[in-house]
Amino acid sequence: MTTTGTTNSTSVDWSALIQAEVAAKLEQATTIETKITANEAKISAYQALQTDLSSLASSLESLATSVSNSYATNVFATRAATISATGDVSASSALSMTVNNGAATGDHTLTISQIATAEKVIGASQSDETTALGYSGTFSLGLSGGSSASITVNSSMSLQDVVDAINAQTSTTNVEASIVQVSSGSYEMVLTATNDNADITYSSSSGDDILNKLGVTGSSGSFTDVLQQAQPAEFSLDGISMTRDTNTISDVLSGVTFDLLQATPSGTTLNISIGTDASQIESALQTFVTDYNTFRDAVIAQQAQNSDGTAASSAVLFGDSTMRDIMTQIEQVLGTSIGGLSMSDLGLSFNESNELELDTSALSTILDTNLSGVTTLLSAQTTTSSSQLAVINTGTSPQSFTLDLTVDSSGNLTSASVDGDSSMFTVSGNTIVGNAGTAYAGMAFTYTGSTSQSITVTSTSGLATQLYQIAKTYSDTSTGALQTLISNLQTQDDDYQNQVDTIESNASAYQTQLQDQYANYQAAIESANNTLTYLKALLNASSSS
Repeated sequence: MTTTGTTNSTSVDWSALIQAEVAAKLEQATTIETKITANEAKISAYQALQTDLSSLASSLESLATSVSNSYATNVFATRAATISATGDVSASSALSMTVNNGAATGDHTLTISQIATAEKVIGASQSDETTALGYSGTFSLGLSGGSSASITVNSSMSLQDVVDAINAQTSTTNVEASIVQVSSGSYEMVLTATNDNADITYSSSSGDDILNKLGVTGSSGSFTDVLQQAQPAEFSLDGISMTRDTNTISDVLSGVTFDLLQATPSGTTLNISIGTDASQIESALQTFVTDYNTFRDAVIAQQAQNSDGTAASSAVLFGDSTMRDIMTQIEQVLGTSIGGLSMSDLGLSFNESNELELDTSALSTILDTNLSGVTTLLSAQTTTSSSQLAVINTGTSPQSFTLDLTVDSSGNLTSASVDGDSSMFTVSGNTIVGNAGTAYAGMAFTYTGSTSQSITVTSTSGLATQLYQIAKTYSDTSTGALQTLISNLQTQDDDYQNQVDTIESNASAYQTQLQDQYANYQAAIESANNTLTYLKALLNASSSS
């Protein structure tokens, strides 16, 4: 008997067979992972749009409202003051000013008769500032009408030590001490009040009369050498004469601080003009232009096409209806006119690349000639049917409604409601504020009436207000339409990943099964080979015998 066609087990590549069968099982997972990658690209693109729209909303927020008061942060409430002079005086040398948001605009004239000064006195010459003086005593120091402090000097203290002891009490006394070196070997102590128009007061309590010993006071207790007298500021604003104890004056015009620097010569006048800070409006519009173009460029990038008209690989949102709707809404607002004005009147136009541009010269002209028209064109406007209900803030989503106000028998405002719902507003004293999360959030009023009544509130939205609402709504990472799309894709990716995980788990189990199965095959082949070898040996033995 002979045997032929035997196969050695090492000629079978079991690993390759297993990998091929497992790979076939994993093909579906690869297809699904491709979908996940595509979704992730879309999510990233949507999030980029959210970021761009959020920036756009931020740049529009200061243009979207125009209420003017000290609490307002919009650009129309910002103020700038210009100071000019009539006569031989430098305006900038005589006066500086700060003007808060919401301050009343208008023109004023100012003359300064004298500026407020602090008393300053000096003592007699001392030969050294660091050698012990040998004086011991206690004295009281302060300002007229203010608090004083006791200061103790011992015999080991030098002139510098006395100065340090006085300055250690400055927060109480409002008197500062310093040393002036008049010449080599000649030092004199100077006392200066830190408040204008207040005399320095001094009295010796015990021991040596320290300031008398230093030549600051005479035998009568009065100061021997007054370098500067204390005096109030005297000035005239719009023909009204006034005095103040300081050169920093903030209680004459609400929201305006004057810093008087020097007296104005006779026959000269400072001319002050307070108005809206047009530079802030220009800056806000320029930021809007930049942010609009950034968003527009992102949208155009998502519309890129190959030469054959198909979507470019980077345009993962090609043909996206939500993105198209956002751009359409923005473009419609940009093409709207209000009160006979449009964006083009502000110097806004599209260049050859269809990018928004701002002509600052045209903007400057219309801000000078028709600021009220620009304000109405851009920002929200809210009015009431009663002068007893004043608008403090319109918010960025102003509403029109009837506000029902309830006043109790004592004349106190107790509630504000709309259509019988009092949860829309919070009443605090005579202030009415729209609650967060309601359509009236951001709106605020003050009521000066003493009876219950219903008042009509009418609001209109300017172009910046409308654009802000669009950008804010779509960029909302909680409820915005883009976020809904993102969340849906993320949910879909979670489902896809679960499918991939299941396929990979099944493939892994299948691989284990095949490994066991082929291991059995291998064992069977090895056993058959061993049997074959044994039989061949028997046959060979029989042939030999």
